[in-house]
Amino acid sequence: MRAYRILDWQQGPQFAEAPVPRPGPGQVLVRVAANGLCHSDAMMSQVPEEFGRQLGWEVPFTLGHEVGGWVWDLADDVEGLGSGDAVALVSAHSCGTCHECLRGRDSICTSSTFGRGFGRDGGLAPFVLAASVREIVPLRSVDPVIAGPLTDAGATSYHAVKRVLPRLEPGSTAVVIGAGGGLGSFAVQFLRALSPARVVAVDTADDRLAFATSLGAHESVIGVDAATAPTILELTDGDGAAAVLDFVGIDATIEAGLAATRMAGAFAVVGAAGGTFRRPWYGGLPREADVFTFQGSNIADVHDVVALAERGLVQSVVARFDFDDVAQAYEQLEHGELHGRAVVIPDEV
Repeated sequence: MRAYRILDWQQGPQFAEAPVPRPGPGQVLVRVAANGLCHSDAMMSQVPEEFGRQLGWEVPFTLGHEVGGWVWDLADDVEGLGSGDAVALVSAHSCGTCHECLRGRDSICTSSTFGRGFGRDGGLAPFVLAASVREIVPLRSVDPVIAGPLTDAGATSYHAVKRVLPRLEPGSTAVVIGAGGGLGSFAVQFLRALSPARVVAVDTADDRLAFATSLGAHESVIGVDAATAPTILELTDGDGAAAVLDFVGIDATIEAGLAATRMAGAFAVVGAAGGTFRRPWYGGLPREADVFTFQGSNIADVHDVVALAERGLVQSVVARFDFDDVAQAYEQLEHGELHGRAVVIPDEV
């Protein structure tokens, strides 16, 4: 089958032939309906061999970790699934048996540094293998073509929103920085569906703010600069936001986000753009606030997000690309030209 692969360390991805996997004990082969694209995919070709091997990666491997599709084949010992069932696949790998997994914290499983699309074959191909049933999320009414982004962009945003919900009382304000992107647009929806907070969208372009507003943001602030935090403080009568979620993660967004967070609020850096914060903690961090960062989500988050989508409380907004146009899709993602998430439709079989 034709797949979009990293063939060697520090080489860009390209189309190449890969074998169709066969399910072993406990495994499920999925026919890919579509695979969502993620900013982290672009980093794969930059990983040096020494670091990649430390993570447990192997080359070559197929990119793609946001998968929706249908059960194609399954091992004899797999129960509860049948051929043709619509499914989404949990993005992050986890072992299911370590200390963290047994306590529901599988997002920090020691095996989460590798997995589907991260040093193992992913979903930018007609078929992909699910290593176990715990990676399968059944779909009832959600189209598998748009389901993939729910499993990573959606679940990661949900993980952040869920953590700050205790701060969001009636009359409070939540700020989403990067609200027009794939993760931020999900966060806007989760905040509206799950909290009483006023949602303020921050982004750098009018069309992205209009997109966030169409998904439920109450207010919008354009640009991230020295005026951003004062504008948010003005919107909150000087108090600041009860929660600020930064889905960009550069110096400017971190500084503005922290300055806009109220005392005893919460600030999360989810975007992985490599930003820093150089001010001393005293006077630079909001007093009594939670300041945290993370990557990814856990299995429970994915099931919750799919359930919200099944109920129509959140939508997966996607731009669809043919398999031949995958490089173009990545380019548009990199330049911030997409609203929501890009999904790539693999070859017919």
